[in-house]
Amino acid sequence: MLAAEAERSVAGADVIVGIDSGTSVIKAVAFDLSGRQIASASVPNRYASGADGSATQSLPQTWRDCAAALRGLGDKVENLGARTAALAVTGQGDGTWLVGRENKPVADAWLWLDARASSTVERLAAGPLSRARFEATGTGLNTCQQGSQMAHMDSYSPDLLDHAEVALHCKDWLYLNLTGVRATDPSEASFTFGNFRTRRYDDTVIEALGLSRRRKLLPEIVDGTMATHPLTAEAAAETGLKAGTPVSLGYVDMVMTALGAGVCGGEGDVACSIVGSTGVHMRAVPTNGVHLNKEGSGYVIALPIPGLVTQVQTNMATSLNIDWVLGLAADVLKEFGHEANHSELVGRIDQWLAASQPGQVVYHPYISDAGERGPFVNANARAGFVGLSVSHRYANVVRAVIEGL
Repeated sequence: MLAAEAERSVAGADVIVGIDSGTSVIKAVAFDLSGRQIASASVPNRYASGADGSATQSLPQTWRDCAAALRGLGDKVENLGARTAALAVTGQGDGTWLVGRENKPVADAWLWLDARASSTVERLAAGPLSRARFEATGTGLNTCQQGSQMAHMDSYSPDLLDHAEVALHCKDWLYLNLTGVRATDPSEASFTFGNFRTRRYDDTVIEALGLSRRRKLLPEIVDGTMATHPLTAEAAAETGLKAGTPVSLGYVDMVMTALGAGVCGGEGDVACSIVGSTGVHMRAVPTNGVHLNKEGSGYVIALPIPGLVTQVQTNMATSLNIDWVLGLAADVLKEFGHEANHSELVGRIDQWLAASQPGQVVYHPYISDAGERGPFVNANARAGFVGLSVSHRYANVVRAVIEGL
């Protein structure tokens, strides 16, 4: 769709820009109209974790970092503003980004890593409409999701929802800053509050979450393959792009990555795994080919192709386990006055693997405070080692963590 949009744009516009606001990094990438990557720029993402299981992120800072990534891209691509035919935005899924009057944030966003809604998930999962909610969304309820987080807020922090005018996701917040439009896309709308068959909101799902009285907080669903909105003058000034540039609201980052990796469109049954902050394993199926398991786990996420969805199983934490074990080394080194950054430690992983033997120690990779969400759902799942002895050293621990993934 963006390539078609580009063809209709002014002469000389030969670049499409994509934004992916991830949990670890906010990236801006420039492509030519054939899809070939030209350049990229990124800014580290920032969020805070609390002892109460919270994982929160500043909305204003996220927008500033997004704008900085776009300006950084402009430093690498000559005359980027005039050459950009269209802009698309995606980002980390789930979580709750509440916006109130004059499009101001109500509070810091609750990320998908936030574990505070675990008791609410247990309560809702035992409710009479739990299976009906799963049959509609195709998605197992867990602490990551906006529905469970909003239900928890409604019970324990209702003032947050009282002061909100709309509940967005990360990419939706950036789209609001880029275009001034409050919206979400069909993928997150349907697996959170809707039906994957219709790609619309579903009354039974909203009732199952106990949020019928909060329905007004759900934004308009905009399909970025069918409609765009122009970049505002304010956003243009902050990003270095041209006011009026068409902006497309992408589907959630997981399926956008899978689409780019070739999960559909080729021959045979193709699957795709993403090993990032979270682990995502998916395959594309026709809507009428979805098989919903009896355990009520996984996700069904719409692709930006009519009648096609992805069936997904996700691990709550994947590379976060590696971040944790490398962080142990960084902390010890710092105690002795030596600083080692993350990239330096990553560069040593191969050496640690070479210095250890396979299969010596077993590691359960449930390092997230939110537990696990696939293929089983358990907010109390925690990481642990089995088989450690006095002969094992740090290299063995690193290998065990990687093997555990």
